[in-house]
Amino acid sequence: MQNGKIGVTTENIFPIIKKFLYSDHEIFLRELVSNAVDATQKLKTLASTGDYAGELGDLTVHVTADAAARTLTISDAGIGMTAEEVDRYINQIAFSGAEEFMSKYKNQNIIGHFGLGFYSAFMVADRVEIVTQSYREEAPTVVWSCGGTPEFTMTERAEKRSRGTDIILYLSEESAEFADQSRIRGMLRKYCRFLPIPIACGKVQEWKDGKYVDTERDDIVNDTDPLWTHNPADVTDEQYREFYRKLYPGSDDPLFWIHLNIDYPFHLTGILYFPKIHNNFEIQKNRIQLYSNQVYVTDSVEGIVPEFLTLLHGVIDSPDIPLNVSRSYLQSDGNVRKISGYITRKVADKLQELFNTARADFEGKWDDLKIFIEYGIVTDEKFAEKAEGFMLLKNTAGSYFTLAEYRDKVKENQTDRNGTVIYIYTDDAVGKHSFVRGAEEKGYDVLLMDGQLDNHFVSWYENKEKGCRFVRVDSDVAERLIDKETNMSMSLSSEQQDIMRPVFESQLPTDQKIFYNIAFEAMAPTDAPVTITQDEYMRRMKEMAAMSGGGMSQFYSQMPDNYTIAVNANHPLVIDILGEVENEYGEKLKTINKKIETAQKQQANLNELIKDKKEADLTEEEKQQRDDLAKKVDDLRGQRTARLKEIGAGNSLVKQLIDLALLSNGMLKGEQLTNFIKRSVELIGK
Repeated sequence: MQNGKIGVTTENIFPIIKKFLYSDHEIFLRELVSNAVDATQKLKTLASTGDYAGELGDLTVHVTADAAARTLTISDAGIGMTAEEVDRYINQIAFSGAEEFMSKYKNQNIIGHFGLGFYSAFMVADRVEIVTQSYREEAPTVVWSCGGTPEFTMTERAEKRSRGTDIILYLSEESAEFADQSRIRGMLRKYCRFLPIPIACGKVQEWKDGKYVDTERDDIVNDTDPLWTHNPADVTDEQYREFYRKLYPGSDDPLFWIHLNIDYPFHLTGILYFPKIHNNFEIQKNRIQLYSNQVYVTDSVEGIVPEFLTLLHGVIDSPDIPLNVSRSYLQSDGNVRKISGYITRKVADKLQELFNTARADFEGKWDDLKIFIEYGIVTDEKFAEKAEGFMLLKNTAGSYFTLAEYRDKVKENQTDRNGTVIYIYTDDAVGKHSFVRGAEEKGYDVLLMDGQLDNHFVSWYENKEKGCRFVRVDSDVAERLIDKETNMSMSLSSEQQDIMRPVFESQLPTDQKIFYNIAFEAMAPTDAPVTITQDEYMRRMKEMAAMSGGGMSQFYSQMPDNYTIAVNANHPLVIDILGEVENEYGEKLKTINKKIETAQKQQANLNELIKDKKEADLTEEEKQQRDDLAKKVDDLRGQRTARLKEIGAGNSLVKQLIDLALLSNGMLKGEQLTNFIKRSVELIGK
């Protein structure tokens, strides 16, 4: 019997702190089972090289939970250890048996890097016991025990156990949950699902005499030959789909997949799936599982794979990814950065290949693919360079165009007088049908851009592709979506616009979150009498702010929405309203207009007299006269405005025209909609 202290020194404890500082206590099971698999793989390697001539037998790793005894046992039939090896690999913490073995048997698929993982057992156990029998027949069975302090006991037992090792965890009271077999089975399926050696936890059950009973068959919880380890040429489409269903039960079949397989300058295998996304709530990251030699590492892969690919599903496996759950450690690793760049290129090449060889099929999947591609474009410069060849734009007619194709299509008819190509789009072809139709009647093509990331893509493209600009179809009246030279005149004079503005202002809805501005536009008499538009820049800033949050985004998100009530100054109904207002105001309107005109002329004359004087040189009389005239004009205009608003508030036609515009924009709801319907019936009955 040997008593001693485990060799922990300041020199060899630092690697433990750096690489094995676990935040998730469940990881202990991955470490111990992986050790068992590692020991089994070593034995198979020795057998393949002739260094072990015995029978391999059943190499299944068994994990046994005993709730009554509050123990968890991991048993393997692997290489085992001698007393000397226990002393070297267990008592001297800084030494890794896997590292030494790898140096001797290079090019063998040994998981490795688990020399320190054994001590993760003490996160959940008060005492850990090792019972191990080396594959060397002359070696005795060794029993090692430690209570979580540097003190341990190690004895040799006369009665030998079979080849391999038992790790017995006497669980602490707060970790009793790990003695529950169903809990352990779930953890094994998460962390050890694809380890290359069979792992059994309990027995397969079957229904008999009204209850489930154990059979004699081991319940194997892992797939030792996962699909990503196969040659892509040997895998059928149905096998890819079936593997996806196993990874994500209940999900729709993926759009397509990319099988990763590279040997140089690093080792990498895996399968990435493009899932179907039906709504905003289905966008989930953390669906790519990261493995190292089939050992589960993490599903938190941001920074490990390119940001935009975190929306994909699937698995990535590389022995060059260090087995560590610290994401910051992974992100700083040189191999990880190389792998990230490779995956970006591989995905871009696959998308370009699909577009080139099966464009119709690619277009059919575009609505599902677009969010991935746009996310990649706005977040990954290298991907953006490659994506220009397969990034598509879709118009309201359902036709698809590459970026270059669409520019060629619209540049002749949709170039403004400054030489800028205008891309007109809508985010809702049905809800904003009147705007779409108005633009199309002008001969313009309208894009459908109703995706979650379209605003970000639009800003990215405008910044990259100089000489083009996106304009949403409801950001202005059709005549002004593209600023071209126009000879269309306006029926209302500036004075008449001044009269009509308070009339329409009197019927605007009141909402603290919305600001309305009245504007008179020269439009065709057949166009809508009133149209509601929203400034492109401010709307886009607010929508992007709603997605990103913080900083300037928070500033924009708190600003009220700005809408323009565009009144068609050439529409017969607007001209009729002007006549009604002038008739109702009567002679008093002419009188007050004359007074305002006279006061304004006096203002102009005074301003002409004092225009060359500085403020300090003005006499008190001149200042007083200037102030009196300004107040007089304001008072007179205020009186007129008050009366015009009073007249406007009683004009049901003005209210009806504004409500029609609100209804067209989907902005008429609740009591306002009820009143509109009632008023419509009354107007029809007149």
